[in-house]
Amino acid sequence: MTTIDVDAYLERIGATRPERPDYAGLCHLTERHMMAVPFETLDFTLREIPSIKDEDVFEKLVTRRRGGGCGELNSGFRMLLEALGYRVTLLGGRVLHNGKESFNGLYNGHAVLRVELDHSYIVDVGFRWCPRKPLRLDARGVQADPHGGYEIVYTPDGDIEMVHDGVTRWRIEMHPRALDDFAATMWFCATFPGVPGAGQLWASIVTEHGRISMFNRVLTEYANGERVSSRVLTDDAEFLKVFEDTYGIKLEKVPDLPVSTEGV
Repeated sequence: MTTIDVDAYLERIGATRPERPDYAGLCHLTERHMMAVPFETLDFTLREIPSIKDEDVFEKLVTRRRGGGCGELNSGFRMLLEALGYRVTLLGGRVLHNGKESFNGLYNGHAVLRVELDHSYIVDVGFRWCPRKPLRLDARGVQADPHGGYEIVYTPDGDIEMVHDGVTRWRIEMHPRALDDFAATMWFCATFPGVPGAGQLWASIVTEHGRISMFNRVLTEYANGERVSSRVLTDDAEFLKVFEDTYGIKLEKVPDLPVSTEGV
């Protein structure tokens, strides 16, 4: 287990240290992480290969106060949970929906956490449509969440799929994964032009009532499960200000982004 500065991580996400590694503490930490550390693909946009080594993830998320992709966000959260006494397993799988349509994402293109308490829970702080609360693995039927209705469905070959408001979002394999298992995927996503979304900016952060998402220059806000606004930020100065105000990341200039008119 990697030794980290727990107090610095808790300060980064605005969380209180749990008295014990229990369900209430897990819910608090999960929500605070999602509301403080954004999902963002700036590195992929700039064709830079993110490192998933523990020390590099901590430096990026906590010291530099950046966000990251699913592998970085869930890996960083894993370090925090383990340091607080939680039993955590890293799992890998693939995304099955991009916000507009179904597709078959890369194997090990997504990472989630399995946390063992009185029940086994799935935790995901690195996905735009993830639940705010941990999902019980042994629960059948829809689990209510502030972000909608979620259901864990077991496939015939032993994987699990997450269905969110009727949409199958991802499939996860249930055997443990090591961080190195995701390294090739990170390289591929950052360098191969044929990857869906290559060179495009995706960013998202959870708010009290929904989330605020960026797709290239399109800013979209959701509240209570509904899209409440969407607009294209054509002015560079406005883009930079909105990006910093929303995601806490200061950019020197706007990346070279494809033209998009519809958000996700």
